[in-house]
Amino acid sequence: MDITQLPFDAEVMLAGLKPWVEIESPTFDAARVNAMLDHVARECAVSGATVERIAGRMGFGDCLRATFAFGHEAQRGILIMGHLDTVHPVGTLANGLPWRREGERCYGPGIFDMKGGNFLALEAVRMLGWLGLSPALSVTFLFTSDEEVGSPSTRDLIEAEAKRHKYVLVPEPGRADGGVVTGRYAISRFNLKSIGRPSHAGARLKEGRSAIRIMAEMVPQIESMTTDACTFSVGVIHGGQWVNCVSSVCDAEALSMAKRQADLDNGVEKMLALTKGDDQSGRCIVTRGVTRPVWESNDKTMAMYGKARGLAKQLGIDLKHESSGGGSDANFTGALGIASLDGLGVCGSGAHTLQEHIIVDSLPQRAKLFAGLLMELS
Repeated sequence: MDITQLPFDAEVMLAGLKPWVEIESPTFDAARVNAMLDHVARECAVSGATVERIAGRMGFGDCLRATFAFGHEAQRGILIMGHLDTVHPVGTLANGLPWRREGERCYGPGIFDMKGGNFLALEAVRMLGWLGLSPALSVTFLFTSDEEVGSPSTRDLIEAEAKRHKYVLVPEPGRADGGVVTGRYAISRFNLKSIGRPSHAGARLKEGRSAIRIMAEMVPQIESMTTDACTFSVGVIHGGQWVNCVSSVCDAEALSMAKRQADLDNGVEKMLALTKGDDQSGRCIVTRGVTRPVWESNDKTMAMYGKARGLAKQLGIDLKHESSGGGSDANFTGALGIASLDGLGVCGSGAHTLQEHIIVDSLPQRAKLFAGLLMELS
């Protein structure tokens, strides 16, 4: 199959992507995520997919399963996984990151991570249908709603769905060099709570013990544990209610990442050991949150990467691969030993910032690669 001849058009694709980006869908706003799913479900149904809505839980949005059978219902097929939630709160479009085109770049909340990749993957399937081309396997999309917070409500669904498929493709953003991802680091989240002793901050300051101060002292201690093998960072802190009251409670969240599972396990032990204190001096309590297992590539993944690299050569691309930090749902499928290829999405930069953007010309280029891979897998 000569993928260079597939008639993807960057401007047409950009116009189709715009409504996806303009439906703001932050993880913790289930109604907005569900509005995003409404839009995608309709596009999938119009394109010929069998669509199934899966109710959300734990306060998160729903999930969406959309299957393009291509006459291969009885076989284990290809699963395409993508999340429709973003880190950007509602209002980001109006204040800070409006949809805009600037030369080769196009900006918008979630456009790079990962609405652009989800869109081009769906466009790849639609293009094959429009051209009367049929992959050798069925293609199922699983769109989820909570990846940006570690997939606490969807991990079981992701793993169960992946086990029913032969291959997993994940259109998370491409690497900075345009490469793809064949492994990901292990990641663990932690919930921190400090408990102080309240008092009147004006009249009896010395009688209190500030929970905020306890947490502030913990942050450098936690982050100083960072090594080349395992990193630690504190990213969220909430504390206090009245400025004239010595704070009694402060909450925070921390993240640890390691290339090897053993290093992460060691890091988890160090974090949990930070639980300490008493009623007089104050307390710090550390509990473990969501964890993503390490994903190390296997022969099946590397064989799939080999197919992708061969296809990329048709486009004049030397497609590199790497193991990457910044977890994705491929951590789960890869750890199960299922052939998984990640980072197949659009190229760009600025994920999770007000400079988030894609390179417009990468939309058709990566869609050609994706369509070719769907045709190659059997």
